[in-house]
Amino acid sequence: MAYGNLSVNSNALAADGRSLDALKLQAGQNSAGAIKEAAKQFEALFMRELVKSMREATMKSGLLDSAGGDLSADLLDQQLSVQMSGMPGGLSEQIARQLSQRINGDDPAAAVRGVSSTVPVAGAAPLRTTASQAEFVQRHAQAAARVEQASGIPSAFMLGQAGHETGWGRSEITKADGSPSYNLFGIKATSGWTGKVAEITTTEYVNGAAQKVVAKFRAYDSYEDSMRDYARMITQSPRYAQVSQQTDSAQAYASGLQKAGYATDPDYASKLSRAINSTLQLQRAQSI
Repeated sequence: MAYGNLSVNSNALAADGRSLDALKLQAGQNSAGAIKEAAKQFEALFMRELVKSMREATMKSGLLDSAGGDLSADLLDQQLSVQMSGMPGGLSEQIARQLSQRINGDDPAAAVRGVSSTVPVAGAAPLRTTASQAEFVQRHAQAAARVEQASGIPSAFMLGQAGHETGWGRSEITKADGSPSYNLFGIKATSGWTGKVAEITTTEYVNGAAQKVVAKFRAYDSYEDSMRDYARMITQSPRYAQVSQQTDSAQAYASGLQKAGYATDPDYASKLSRAINSTLQLQRAQSI
C-alpha cells in the first residue's frame, strides 16, 4: 500500500524501528489513508501481544518446546494479528481518531508517541485486566450471541457495557440476602417495572458531582434475561431510537447512550467505548 513516496505492505506487521519510522512519516502527512494504515498497524501490534499472551497461558506444555517451534508460533501470531486488525468497530478506529487529533495539534510526531501509551508495542507487558475481561466475555458469550441474533445489537457492545457496569463481573448488583440480581446493565426499577427488585447504594452524578444514593434496580432469573431486557429497552424505547441505529461504531453507540441519558457519569461514553473495543479484541482472539 503506497502513500506519496512511501509504501507499506498492509499484510506485514510493523514491529521494527524502520517500519515504525515509516508509520510516523505517513501519519505526519495528515492523509486519511495514511492515518488509517498507521492505526491498523498499531492495532495489529496490540493483537500480536494479546494473542501471544493467551497462547503462552493456555498452550505451553514444556514437553515439545523448541526454538523452531517458538519461531513458528511467533510468525503465526504475527499473521493472525494482521488479519484481525482494521475491522469495523475495532480499536483501529479509536486510534485513527487519536492520531488525527494529535496531528492537527502542535506536534505531529506526538501522534505515534501518544498512541504507544494506549497500545502496547512488541515486547511490552500484556494488559493486566485482560485475564478477567477474557473470562467475563467467554462466560457470557453464548447468551450474548443468542440475544444479538434476536435483537441485532452486537454481542460485543452488550458484553462491553455489561463488563463496564459490573467491573467485569467483580461488582455485580446483589439482593438484600446476597443472592444475585443478574442485572448486568445497571437498569433501574422505575414505577413501570413489576418484576423483582434489588435495592443498593450507588453513585450518581448531580451537576457533575458524585453522590451516594439508595436506588432500586431490576432483578432477573438469569443473565440472559438481563441481556434480553436490555436489548428490548434499546430497540423499543423511543429514548434510544437513534442508539439502536448506531451499531456500526463503538464510539457512536457509546456517545448515543450518554446523550440519551443512560448514565449520569460525564465520562461514560469514553469509558464504555474503551470497554467495547476491549471486548472486540477479546472476541477475535478467542475465535482463533
